[in-house]
Amino acid sequence: MLSRELIFKRISGMAAVVALALAMGFATGGIAQAQDAAEKVSAAETEAFQKRVREYLLEHPEVIVEALQAYERRQEEAEAERQRVALIEQRSNLIEDPLSPVLGNPEGDVTVVEFFDYRCPYCRRAAEVLQELVAVDPNVRLVMKEYPILSQESVEAARVALAAAKQNRYEVFHFALMEKGGSMSEAEVMAIAEASGLDMARLQQDLQLPEIEEALRRNYALAEAIGVNGTPAMVVGNTLVPGVVSLERLRNLVAEARAEAS
Repeated sequence: MLSRELIFKRISGMAAVVALALAMGFATGGIAQAQDAAEKVSAAETEAFQKRVREYLLEHPEVIVEALQAYERRQEEAEAERQRVALIEQRSNLIEDPLSPVLGNPEGDVTVVEFFDYRCPYCRRAAEVLQELVAVDPNVRLVMKEYPILSQESVEAARVALAAAKQNRYEVFHFALMEKGGSMSEAEVMAIAEASGLDMARLQQDLQLPEIEEALRRNYALAEAIGVNGTPAMVVGNTLVPGVVSLERLRNLVAEARAEAS
């Protein structure tokens, strides 16, 4: 038979978790159940119960830390699973959208998708890594997702880049703009476009095409769907990789995706 002290400790331990859920609102279902149970006991019993919980938490504050850590782990696991499912569901939008420019080998066996902003300094480093990747792995296909989130200048630069794709000059313009970085006034962007060999009269016409805005709209919606909240961000296989990664790390991700597909 369990001692009264041991029984109390076990009850108190459970009570601490219930109290924590009530106090911080971590589980709606748990709150409802706790409230239903509270209605079935007398006010005196409820007061005594709350006192024991309070005393237990004061004596064992580590319980709160453990509960918070467990909660954070569950949240991270749930988010990882949500993201995994989203990547699978959005696979065709990620790699087959005809409005997204494709670099590298269009027939490559592994697709790397990048979300980027021309005003993002980290995206400049990511651009260098991607150039290195296609240089050492000719079977990589790059899908470029214009994702201008930092400024209106970013939006205008992205629009010009998508229009440049109509003249098959996207790649040279893209990397020239990435190399420049910093401020991007309309005059500066247009100067880079002209230096990249674009027909400027046609460029102005193509900028009016509704599919330019449609491409950006799709990219914003796709980023939200899979959990992209900053730039750069890459998708390799079914893995979302935020931030800049080294060439070695990117090559390893490509190798894993290639192995999974074989």
